[in-house]
Amino acid sequence: MDEAEIYENLTEIFESVFDEEIAVTPQLSAKEVDGWDSLTHIRLILTVEKHFHIKLSVSEIGGLQNVGGLVDIIRQRA
Repeated sequence: MDEAEIYENLTEIFESVFDEEIAVTPQLSAKEVDGWDSLTHIRLILTVEKHFHIKLSVSEIGGLQNVGGLVDIIRQRA
């Protein structure tokens, strides 16, 4: 799966989880999305894991600074 496909899939996931249109970019972080709190973060991570058939470790999740970091992990595993 290439990077463009990952971003396309993540856009659908983000819009589903946050129930609004979101421009998913490598720099996007929780600070820029209204309603991205700890519970929504868990829901987002679980949805990403299920969609891409991967499992993120606690340290990977804790180390994420933006969507670009998430895409890097997905690209390595998917």
